[in-house]
Amino acid sequence: MIVLIPARTRRHFLSTLAVAGGGLLYAPGVLAEQLALTPRQTEGPFYPSRLPLDTDNDLIVVNAALTPADGVITHLTGRLLDAKGEPVRNAVVEIWQCDAHGVYLHPGSDRSGSRDGNFQGFGRFLTGTTGEYYFRTIKPVPYPGRTPHIHYRIARAGKEVLTTQCYVDGDPGNARDGVLRGIRDERARQSVIVPFAPLPQSTVGELQARFDIVLGVTPAA
Repeated sequence: MIVLIPARTRRHFLSTLAVAGGGLLYAPGVLAEQLALTPRQTEGPFYPSRLPLDTDNDLIVVNAALTPADGVITHLTGRLLDAKGEPVRNAVVEIWQCDAHGVYLHPGSDRSGSRDGNFQGFGRFLTGTTGEYYFRTIKPVPYPGRTPHIHYRIARAGKEVLTTQCYVDGDPGNARDGVLRGIRDERARQSVIVPFAPLPQSTVGELQARFDIVLGVTPAA
């Protein structure tokens, strides 16, 4: 079951983002040629070998724990669109990323026992009629050999339709990252690099980021 952030909190954040982001919100029916299709990227070696008991869209707090995860809290949202610019509903958006210490929720990653047990490391969200998704997570950090990024996997009707990654605009590691630089098309590469900007009115330094995902095919209903 997908457990959501309390409705009041989520509505406040999304309304704030809509005002701040303005033109970042796609309207249904946008011409396909105006959209950059989100490129497929490698899943990487650290998709969780065992999913955590808590797989909701709040990665900062695990179950009923009182201690939040280390790292800079980030409100991560976006819309899932098909090749025609129409919102994709009833799709499962999964994300996973390393914690603030550079450790994934995977035994092959935690070689020093330093994993942050308060960071969920993985989350899911089911899109509705607008194709919108929302996660509360941390700003990604680098780990050896990679620039900061968040992994995404999209599935619909039990079938995977896209695996990709999202990157931090302006991070110096982007220029050296082989996976990111492997996207040869400049427009496609820029489509997966997004700003992580201060969240207006946040008193604790929270960030906001918007990553809209455009599928190269129209998923079956």
